[in-house]
Amino acid sequence: MNTKYIFVTGGVVSGLGKGITAASLGRLLKNRGYKVTIQKFDPYINVDPGTMNPYEHGEVFVTDDGAETDLDLGHYERFIDENLTHNSSITMGKIYQSVIEKERRGDYLGKTVQVIPHITNEIKEKIYGFEDTDTDIVITEVGGTVGDIEGVSIIEAIRQVGLEKNKEDVVYIHVTLLPYIFGSNEIKSKPTQHSVKELQSLGIKPDILVCRTEQDIPDNIREKLSLFCNVRKSSVIQNKTADCLYAVPLMLEEEGLAREVCNHLHLEKYIPDNSKWEEMIENIRKIDENHVVTIGLVGKYVKLEDSYISVIESLYHAGFANNVKVKVKLIDSEKITRENVKEQLKGMDGIVIPGGFGDRGIDGMIETVKYVRENKIPFLGICLGMQMAVVEFARDVLGIKDADSEEFNKKTENQIIHIMEEQKKINKKGGTMRLGAYPCIIKEGTLAQKLYGTTEISERHRHRFEYNNDYRERLEEAGLKVSGTSPDGLLVEMVEIPEHPYFIAGQFHPELKSRPNRPGPLFVGLVEAAKKRK
Repeated sequence: MNTKYIFVTGGVVSGLGKGITAASLGRLLKNRGYKVTIQKFDPYINVDPGTMNPYEHGEVFVTDDGAETDLDLGHYERFIDENLTHNSSITMGKIYQSVIEKERRGDYLGKTVQVIPHITNEIKEKIYGFEDTDTDIVITEVGGTVGDIEGVSIIEAIRQVGLEKNKEDVVYIHVTLLPYIFGSNEIKSKPTQHSVKELQSLGIKPDILVCRTEQDIPDNIREKLSLFCNVRKSSVIQNKTADCLYAVPLMLEEEGLAREVCNHLHLEKYIPDNSKWEEMIENIRKIDENHVVTIGLVGKYVKLEDSYISVIESLYHAGFANNVKVKVKLIDSEKITRENVKEQLKGMDGIVIPGGFGDRGIDGMIETVKYVRENKIPFLGICLGMQMAVVEFARDVLGIKDADSEEFNKKTENQIIHIMEEQKKINKKGGTMRLGAYPCIIKEGTLAQKLYGTTEISERHRHRFEYNNDYRERLEEAGLKVSGTSPDGLLVEMVEIPEHPYFIAGQFHPELKSRPNRPGPLFVGLVEAAKKRK
């Protein structure tokens, strides 16, 4: 079978759910027996999201191979349950960087370098990069909206793909908005018409329209969209807001999205097996609304929920596994002090301190750790959260008052968290940042082993600083046990307090591998412990 290509574009406004649409379609095609991968093209000139402000961009999602990517890749992985790579996250910055490097090397033999063909060829090279693999279908989401000046070259490249490949091997899906005007009590189709007209002016005729709406689309509106946008009426797909994010694939299945895609691509495996996904959604919907566990997420980027989207979703996954509804409360660590910590954490059944960079809000995190440790509140520390747990323990239990992280205080004599020289030798990229999946050996008889059910795991990292082994013996003797390390025992990956109902922290980011049907063990344990406190 030839590799099939699906392109998902967006119109009218951003934030319509192109990523969820692409991810849902990927799940539906996977349930038909196809090997699916998804990639995202972002029009911005940044080389990757790694250094972008979380308030602008949301979280940085890290793949097994260490790529710092757009948060939509998290949705892709959670829905299709496949580990993606750096090939699934492309920015225009990467494209221009690659083209300029080729020009400097003389690869273009001194010719004038232009958007067409050089930039567009580079984009197509990324799209065609899955052809020599076992991938059957490549779903490509184009970031931004049609008409954005920085995205024109991506639109041009995917237009060329439709020209170069067989007609039955390419399908274009346009996600657009059907606003509902309450004053006149009607759905308006004009924004969608204009968006499609813009797309057509760039040479692409959409085959399928996915219309985001808060109301059911009347039959006359479907007919109008079909005529004005030149798509079949059966290819006008309604995408209403679902009661559960993970129910969207089943809703789109009912609407006929996968059926239309199969027809356009001449796919033979037409009948899906959605039974396991349906069972999962059915179990989620059976959860008693009154069985609620409240988890406080104490972080420094809480003004934008997307900054912690994978952590939040992982807590929801853990709720599914524990048959409870998880309510996540975002708490600004900058506002927590020794005097108000009790009030700030009031009503919390469990606490998570997630990752982050920089010293803003650190004092509030340390006060949080002290409070949950002393008051036996279930606690999970992630990356920076683990480091703050170690620093707090060193300060309060060992009495090392100037204990700190090298990241925040280079002058302190007691850098409990620091940069290790050995780190540079093992890092995949040769720098001081540990990125991507690394193995971890778990000690037998620990809480970590009980949660994971094994002594060998692999989790993804994104950090620069490490636990200082010079303090390891003293910390362990005082009760902060090391329960997971790198295979050579050099790097501390997990710590826990056995005497505490649930106090565990990892240097890695367990949220990056959690799935709705396979929740992260550390989150499952946290919600289970929180549930017991009710």
